[in-house]
Amino acid sequence: MTHSPRVAPKSPSEALKPVAPPAPPPKARRRRRSPFIGMMSGLFTAVLVVAGLAGAGIAMVGSQSRAPGPLTSDRVLIIPKDSGLTEIAELLQREGMIEHPWAFRVSALVSGNWTKLKAGEYLFKARASQADILDIIADGKAVEHALTVPEGLTSEQIVARLRDNDLLTGDVIQVPREGTILPDTYRFPRGFTRQGIIDRMTRDQRQILADVWRRKPADLPIKTPQELVVLASIVEKETGRADERPRVAGVFINRLNRKMKLQSDPTIVYGIVGGKGTLGRSIQRSEITQATPYNTYVIDGLPPGPIANPGRAALEAVVNHSRTKDLYFVADGSGGHAFAETLEQHNRNVGRWRQLESTRREPGKPPAEASVDKVEPPPAPDTRTEAPAQQPVEGEAIETWPAPGNRRAGVAPTQQGASLAGAAGTRARAFDASEGTPRDPLLNKTFDLNSPKQIPTLRP
Repeated sequence: MTHSPRVAPKSPSEALKPVAPPAPPPKARRRRRSPFIGMMSGLFTAVLVVAGLAGAGIAMVGSQSRAPGPLTSDRVLIIPKDSGLTEIAELLQREGMIEHPWAFRVSALVSGNWTKLKAGEYLFKARASQADILDIIADGKAVEHALTVPEGLTSEQIVARLRDNDLLTGDVIQVPREGTILPDTYRFPRGFTRQGIIDRMTRDQRQILADVWRRKPADLPIKTPQELVVLASIVEKETGRADERPRVAGVFINRLNRKMKLQSDPTIVYGIVGGKGTLGRSIQRSEITQATPYNTYVIDGLPPGPIANPGRAALEAVVNHSRTKDLYFVADGSGGHAFAETLEQHNRNVGRWRQLESTRREPGKPPAEASVDKVEPPPAPDTRTEAPAQQPVEGEAIETWPAPGNRRAGVAPTQQGASLAGAAGTRARAFDASEGTPRDPLLNKTFDLNSPKQIPTLRP
C-alpha cells in the first residue's frame, strides 16, 4: 500500500483551513453487450442441460440393456436378409426377446453396432440381455449345422446329399473328380453355399493327402499320390471296420508286389455303374469277366482312378499297412473278415463261411455235429473270395470268386490266376452280397470265424 507524501502547512491558520476533496474519477463508460455473445451463452447453457439429460438417458438405457431380458427359454431366431435396425428391433419385440425397441435402437446407435448387424440364424439363451442379443447379431455368431459325409461315397453321391440339404443354398458348379473329396463332418451356418462346402472338402483332401504322402514308406509299391487315393478307395469299400483297414491294405500291397490281380468286387461294381455307387443286386457271372477299365478281375494292377472318396484312415492304412504274408480274406460272420496266407487256409475259411450262411438261412434246422477246424490264420490283412459250390441254376445270378478282396466267400486263385472252382468244373451259386442289399455278408454279425468259441458245430 502506497501513501502520498504529507504536505506540511505553512502556518497554523493555514493548517486550520479544510482541504478540498480530490475530484471524483471520471465515470467509466458502460460498454453495450453484444447480442451474439448472449445467444452463444444461452446456447451453451442449453447444450449443457441437454448433455446432462442425454447422459442420464444413456446411463438409464445402458443399465436397462444389461438387465436380464424377458426370454423365458432358449430360442432360435432367423434375421432375414436386408433387415435394417428398425426391422430387427421390431422383430425382436414381436418374438418376446426385448421389451422396448427404442432402447435397442439407442444401444445400437450409441455402441456403433447398428452398422454391423448381420442376417442369419441365431441362438439366444434364456434371459439374454439386450446387450447380449445386440452383440450376437453384430458379431454374426450364427447357429452352425453339421453335415456328415461318410467314407466310401462317390462324388455323385456326396453332391446328391448336398442338394438334398435344405439348409444350403446355390448349386454345385461341377461334380468333383472321384477321390478329391475328404469325407468328414463339416459345420456351416444356414444359407451357406453348396459350392462352398465342396471347396472346403476338396481343400481339406489336398492337405490330408499331402501330409499322408510325406510319410509313406520307401518300399510302398505306390508311385504317386493319385495311386495312393486309388488303393485307399478300394480298401475303404472293402471293409467298414477301422481295425481291419491296415490288414486289408496289406493284402492288396502283397498282391501288387507279387503281380497278382487285386480282384476286388467293388471295382466290378464301379466299372458297371460308375459314380452311382451301388449295384443294388448281386453281381452276375458275366459281369465278373466283363472288361471295364476298373474291373480288377480283368485288369492288372490298380484301376485308372479311385472308385470312391476314401477317408483319412484309409489313406493312413495304405501307408501303414500290416506287414503280413496274407493274400486272401473272406467274410467271417461278425461283420469283419478271416484272413489267410495260403489258398488251403483260405478255402477252410470259405467252407466255414458257407456253412454259417446255410445255418443262418435255416435257423430251425440244427447243423450236423462235427469238429471245427480251429486253425486260425495269423493276424494279417484280409482277402475275400468265393468257394466252389453247386452248378449254377439257369436264370440265377452266378458269381465266381477266384481271388481275395470280395464281399462273398469264394475261391482264391493261385498266383497264376487259376480258379479251383473252374478247374473242378463247378461254380459257387451267388448270393446277393452287393453293397446296399440285405444280404451283404458284412452286415451279418452272428458269428466270428476268428473266434472258434463263437462258431456253432459245423458239418465237415
